[in-house]
This record gives sequence, structure tokens and C-alpha cells, in this order.
Amino acid sequence: MDISSNLDALRHFVEQREYAGFDPYDALNSPIVRAMSFNSKYGKIAWIQLLRRLPVNIRHLLFLPIGHNPKGLGLFLHAYAKLYRVDARQEYLERIKSLLNMLRACKSNGYSGNSWGYNFDWQSRAFFVPKYTPTIVNSGFIGHALLDTYAFTGMQLALDMAIPIKDFLLKDLHRIPDGNTFCFSYTPIDMTAVHNANLLGASLLIRLFKITGEKILRDTALESLAYSMKHQREDGSWYYAETEMQSWIDSFHTGFNLEAIRHFIRMGEATEHRSGYEKGVIFYADNFFLPDGTPKYYHDRIFPIDIHSPAEAIVFFSGEGELYSELTDRILRWTLDNLYDQQGYFYFRKGPKFTNKIPYMRWGQAWSFHALTEYRLNRNGMYDT
Repeated sequence: MDISSNLDALRHFVEQREYAGFDPYDALNSPIVRAMSFNSKYGKIAWIQLLRRLPVNIRHLLFLPIGHNPKGLGLFLHAYAKLYRVDARQEYLERIKSLLNMLRACKSNGYSGNSWGYNFDWQSRAFFVPKYTPTIVNSGFIGHALLDTYAFTGMQLALDMAIPIKDFLLKDLHRIPDGNTFCFSYTPIDMTAVHNANLLGASLLIRLFKITGEKILRDTALESLAYSMKHQREDGSWYYAETEMQSWIDSFHTGFNLEAIRHFIRMGEATEHRSGYEKGVIFYADNFFLPDGTPKYYHDRIFPIDIHSPAEAIVFFSGEGELYSELTDRILRWTLDNLYDQQGYFYFRKGPKFTNKIPYMRWGQAWSFHALTEYRLNRNGMYDT
């Protein structure tokens, strides 16, 4: 498929805004919301969920500022690195340098090595996380972006920023033991065991091992990987986490899990888990997409269709090569027909009765940019890291 016009329009949209925007979960950046939540756990959750679910954006009325989300910056960096790999334009290189500096400026302070969090406070049912508290997810995605940036451009700064992330993963995160395996915690201030977060951290460590040769990175990565492989279900799927309130199976987290495991497989590591990986890929392909490419949110129901679902599917399946090229094209075609606005941005969510068209920067535009550039890179046969 020719996505040139869509990619160019999206690039223009995000560059005009210098990668800044709102986020589905940024409610607590509003002084009004903070006051009205009365420092209550459920008050904070209610406000976050209200703004996330509203189909119209009232954030300006709540004096909620736009901002740069570190994870979003990492995804944009990754996208520009892939653009440069396909077409070595100086303008892409300048964008990469700018994003590296922005990421360097928003690192979390007071932790080992390098790490990144969100630019807003967030409250879940499990715990409260102050803004810029580093997470394994943010640091992992940014780490992979930095390593690919170095691989595609040779920029030493990207590698210099990536390697110290290992210190955050090894020293600051908790480990939830399970026999001779363990799961990394989501942040340094919780004990939550989440599969996609755990696998993301493990996959970054195995890539860093390849660069540094530090045995502890390989050993830790394999123990962490073994935890999530131990909990893979018979049909090839994973629950989001191993607690009753987190026992759902959704599309994009399944993709995240498999993408992380693929790093091990392609490096010739953890070969005993190849069959589990292949079973997971089949489950992903067979259970989350309708014949026309509609991306389901959960394995057993369709709505809400979130932009994350097709974006991650395009990222993952375009990397699986010819075997899944037809599925990838169906998902991409459906996404462009249903979640893409002619102004150049992507919508947040589509429900059975209406579509939430708010152009969230990190959640929608960064992920879509990442997906479209991944598609282009793989269709050009140029992903060789």
C-alpha cells in the first residue's frame, strides 16, 4: 500500500505542534481537577476517566496545558530514525537531534542511570504515581527507540543515553519472585506485576547485553522473560496481569508481549520459548481482527476500537514478513478508512455509535507515526537491527 500522503500529512501535523498535545490520562494536570478531586483516590480516578471518555475536549476550560509526553517523544524519535533509515534526509537527522535533546531534558531525576515517566500525575486502582516517576514501560520504549536510532544513524548520543537505562532496570525496580523467575515492577514505588511491562524491560536488557556483553543483563533478561512465559495460557494468550481484577486479554498488550519476545528469538536467545512465541502469534492473528481488518479491543469483543490496537498490530505484523502482509494491509486499510482524518491526524477511539475524534498526541499521533514508519521500513526490507 502507498501510505506516502498519509505519512506526510501526519508528519506535518505533529511538526506544526512540535510534538506537544493533550493525553487521555492527563486530567490531573488541571488545577481545577486537582482541587475538585479532593485528594481522593476515587475522585482522581473519576476525573481521569471522565476526561478520557468524553467525546469532546474540555481541557482548555479546565486550564489544562498541553505538554510533551516523554513516551510520545520516544515514539516520535523512533519514527524519524526509521524515516532516516529509508531515506537519509538531513531534515530527518535534525529532527532526531532535537528529539534526543528533548528526551535528555525530561529524564527523571533522582534514580539510577537513565529513566523516564509521564508528564502528569496518574492514579490507578492499584497505586498513585506522581508525574515524572519513571516507569519500565516509558523507559523501555524510549530505550528501544534510542538503540534503533543509533543503529540507523550512528549517532553516539543515542547509544550513550540508552546504555544507562540498564542501571534503572537493575537497581531501582522491584522484583516479584515466582519460583526461579521474577517479574519487574512497573515503577520503583509499586509491586505490580504486569506482563507487557516485564517483557518490555527484559527485551531491552537482552539488546543491551548484545552491545555491552555484560552477563548480568542476559541472566536478568532470561529470568524475567521466563516469568511471563511461565504464565502464558494454553491457547497462546496472556492475561494483562495475574490478578483477578487484571485478568483480561486485549489486543495491543498482546502485541507488546510478542514484540518483546521477538527480540530474544531473533537474537538466538531463549530458543526454548520459540514454540510459545509462535503459538502467541497465531492467537494474536486469529482472535483480534475481523475479516475486513477491523481491530478488536479484546479477544472476545470488538468495542471500543482504540487507535493503539491497529497501530501496534501494524508495527508487529509488518515485522513478521510476507506471511502476514495481507493481514497487515487489511488492518492498515481499515484504520485509514475509519480512524484517519483528512487534516492529517488519527482519532482516539471508535465505538458502536460514535467516534471520539480528539487528536491525542502521545496516544494517537505518536503511535500512528510509529506504525506507519514501521510499515514503510519493513516493506522496504530495511529492518536489520
